[in-house]
Amino acid sequence: MSHKRIPKRKAVMAVGGAVALGAAAFLLPNANASQDGGSDGAAAAPKTLKAGDASDLASRLAGLLGDAFAGSYYDGDSKQLVVNVVPGDDNNVIVQAKKAGAAVREVDNSMTELEAGARTLKSEAAIPGTSWAVDPRTNKILVTADSTVTGDKWNRLESTVESLGSGMATIKKSAGTFRTFASGGDAIFSGGARCSLGFNVTAGDGSPAFLTAGHCGVAAEQWSDAQGGQPIATVDQAVFPGEGDFALVRYDDPATVAPSEVNLGDQTLPISGAAEATVGQEVFRMGSTTGLADGQVLGLNATVNYPEGTVTGLIQTNVCAEPGDSGGSMFTRDGLAVGLTSGGSGDCTSGGETFFQPVTTALAAVGATLGDAGAGDGVGAGGEEVGAGDQAGDGAGAGAAEQGAQEDSGLTGTH
Repeated sequence: MSHKRIPKRKAVMAVGGAVALGAAAFLLPNANASQDGGSDGAAAAPKTLKAGDASDLASRLAGLLGDAFAGSYYDGDSKQLVVNVVPGDDNNVIVQAKKAGAAVREVDNSMTELEAGARTLKSEAAIPGTSWAVDPRTNKILVTADSTVTGDKWNRLESTVESLGSGMATIKKSAGTFRTFASGGDAIFSGGARCSLGFNVTAGDGSPAFLTAGHCGVAAEQWSDAQGGQPIATVDQAVFPGEGDFALVRYDDPATVAPSEVNLGDQTLPISGAAEATVGQEVFRMGSTTGLADGQVLGLNATVNYPEGTVTGLIQTNVCAEPGDSGGSMFTRDGLAVGLTSGGSGDCTSGGETFFQPVTTALAAVGATLGDAGAGDGVGAGGEEVGAGDQAGDGAGAGAAEQGAQEDSGLTGTH
């Protein structure tokens, strides 16, 4: 398979020896962390962390701080984890967080209060075309409504947000329409539908398989690697709508190679494992329609009300996507699998919101692991054939030529 056109908003990658993803042009929000609450200067100094290490630290602090933990995010400028705390009468929680290496910010809304607000939205305002996620940078629930939410539906949403109380939530209006990104065209096919392969995995019984979007998996049972071609894989499990948007699709030939990598058009990026997303983290997406794009994680555990139903537990980003990108891989610069493209609004010209299924959750649900399996011809993650003799199609060939002209190792991108 091959990409048929160069993405409008693309990221260009070159390689020298090992694959390396260079810096993309982002301005992340300043931490604005409070430095009060600790007298031990050495112990209180925030650590410089990679995004993956920040995610691990955030998980540990969530357990350590208990009810005082009110979310966290990664500040890409300072390369620090910023942790929100509601200290109450116990100043020790600030000291603990600082000693662990985090920058600490005192906030008003606890996670218990924010999660209660999200439950209220789910029970009273689960309107198609809406979404919400806790934004730790503002310590509020970010509610988004697409262009279909008007009239009585808008009034209902607005009144529900107001009922949560002052300072608990904000509403953002999106110019586009929330939809899943399945379409007819390229990558993996079934009838008139096209989606993108996310990540190759090994199923629980050791057979080769791949992950893609659940709405692709419920739309069709068998998938091909060429439009009008013979099926090469069959859906084993699929979830959509509900608690996620993911599917496990098994290759029909048990000798199929399922390399743990993302094909970027002119080269591949090895995928070494799966990782949890962190708000503020830089991420990259590969899809069969728009190719390689980049952006930033905006929220976790997002709820999206698609026309087909409500999906929970997603990652909210500003990475662009278009129809046909559904199921495609989202990953980090150092080769960690993070998400599968679900849907959103907008496109790669005007931008918009895009939501992703966390890979870690999908792997646990289907009982699969990231890694190679089998021996023989196969399809690489990102919807491309793999092998030394593969040739890119018209669009990808042009993109590869542009990428090959880059002499310096690294990636530049817009989102």
